Amino acid sequence: MNEHIPKKLFFTKGVGTHKEQLHSFELALRDAGIEKCNLVQVSSIMPPGCRIISRAEGFKKLQPGAITFCVMSRCCSDEPRRLIAASIGCAIPVDKKAYGYISEHHSFGYTERQTGDYAEDLAAAMLASTLGIDFDVDESWDEKKELFKISGKIVGTRNITQSCVLNTKDYTTVLAAAVFVF
Repeated sequence: MNEHIPKKLFFTKGVGTHKEQLHSFELALRDAGIEKCNLVQVSSIMPPGCRIISRAEGFKKLQPGAITFCVMSRCCSDEPRRLIAASIGCAIPVDKKAYGYISEHHSFGYTERQTGDYAEDLAAAMLASTLGIDFDVDESWDEKKELFKISGKIVGTRNITQSCVLNTKDYTTVLAAAVFVF
């Protein structure tokens, strides 16, 4: 096995508000518990066999200053009464030897649920496209089992989403992240 392929990941989210945009981002990272890491944003592949762990377990594996890989979505505004959201969606094949997909999506004016559902749909659609499969979200969703069926393969999805309605003229940043740990 390659030591450069993460074996675990966890999901986290946060929100921060400050008069300075960069500081609002820092506060959102702090709220998410990942401010002490040197974050490197990567694209959207969940390695085969990568196990999802709890946020608390993931935090124990982080080291201050460490280069830490993540898929991150973030959204920022300073417009009072503006609804913002950031979401990470994940599509996970039942076959542990297959890789999954992680999507990032942010929105203005959409609820936390709408944004999270959209991020999940994106992840499932991207996974389907890598398999060369035409994918219709509505036709593929099995509501009873809460699973997507993509060309006979069952795929579980999930999301983590942070939303906020701004109640100040200061900057507010929301973020969601899938953080890889080794």
